[in-house]
Order: sequence, then C-alpha cells, then structure tokens
Amino acid sequence: MVRAISTVVSRPVSSLQPRPSAARGVATLALGYGLGSIPSADLARRWSGAGTDLRHVGSGNPGALNAGKNLGSRWGAFVFAVDVGKGIAASVIGRHLAGPSGANFAASAAVIGHCHPPGREGGKGVATSIGQVVATFPSYLPLDAAVAIGTAALPKWTQRTWAGTAAASVVWVGASVVAWRRGWSTGVDRPAPLALPVAAAISSAVIARRFVANPLVDGSPILKDSDETSGPAT
Repeated sequence: MVRAISTVVSRPVSSLQPRPSAARGVATLALGYGLGSIPSADLARRWSGAGTDLRHVGSGNPGALNAGKNLGSRWGAFVFAVDVGKGIAASVIGRHLAGPSGANFAASAAVIGHCHPPGREGGKGVATSIGQVVATFPSYLPLDAAVAIGTAALPKWTQRTWAGTAAASVVWVGASVVAWRRGWSTGVDRPAPLALPVAAAISSAVIARRFVANPLVDGSPILKDSDETSGPAT
C-alpha cells in the first residue's frame, strides 16, 4: 500500500492528468475557439458609448492598442485583459477536460478564434497568445519579457512591430522545443509535453498569417493604393 502511494506521488505531474477521449478533445477545441472569438473590442466600443468600429479607425485592428488610442486607456486595458484572459481560460478548461495536451491545444484554438472569429474581422492574436504562455509555459515568461523589451528598444524602422512579434514567436517555439526535448518543467507540467511546442507553433503561424494579411508599421497599417502588435498589436 505504501509503495503504491509513493509510486503515484513520485509520478510526473503530466502523468496524473486524465487521458483525453475523442469527444473531450473535440469539446476542448470547440470551447477554446468559442472563448477566443469573444469580441472584446466590440464590447469595449459598445459599453464605452463610442459609435465607431475599431476596424475603421486608427490601425484598423480590433485590439488593445487601437482601443486605447481611440476609446481611451481604460478601454485599451479592458480589451487587453479580456484577450489575455481568453487564452488563460481556454487553457484552464482544456486542462480540466483533456490534461496537458488539452491545455495547450485549447489555448491555440482560442488564438485561432480571436484571429478568425465567425462573421467578422479578427485581431492579431498576440494578447491571447500571452494568455496561452501564462497558462501553459509560465517559466518562459521572463525570457518572453526580455525579448519584448529588446525589440521595443530597437530604433523605428519599417515593420518593426511585425519583426518584434516574429522574433518573439521564434524564441517561444524554440524554447518550447528545448523544454520538451530535455524534459524540463514548464511551470505547470513536468516534463513539458509534446503539445507545448506544437501548440506554440500553431499559434505563432496563425499570428504570422494575420500580420502578413494586414501588416503594421510601428502599430499603424502599411498604406496601400486605396487603403487608407510582440507586442502592442493584439
């Protein structure tokens, strides 16, 4: 009896998580996507009494930075908090339903839901991916902050915002791969699951695609013929 208890206690945290069924896996992804698609910027616009859609002013991005510039800093903070919270909430629910893999993939589903919600233009997904890191890889946060500070300190140049986000994504995926290969702790799982780098790569790819589709120069849109952030674009 004592030996059995000691065996369970000595197992890695990841091994004590429930094994996901196919139904739980589908539910995890669906719930993650649904949380990610919550229209934080639209809620801020409605509750602030502003009549202008954030997609039609400023950078055109329905994220925290554009909300702060056009609705006020309080509403920018609100949008940022909700968007980060979407990634965290999706991960927490995913872990409950499907263990460490569910936590990681549900958070990626939330990033997808934020970037590609049904029936409207989505945001860049950066803030939601921060929530993903907070919930699945908190031991990486100091390095993530260092990358963000380093890129923000660069002199202004074309597409600096996109370059900073790309750099942060590469470091995030790379750190996730190293943590998985070496069996390190993520801060919540020990050892790091394979889902960690896979989900990080998925979210990074989705965010990159959004930046390529709607690039920014230092937080503002790149002007096109008839057209009119690691960091700030969310």
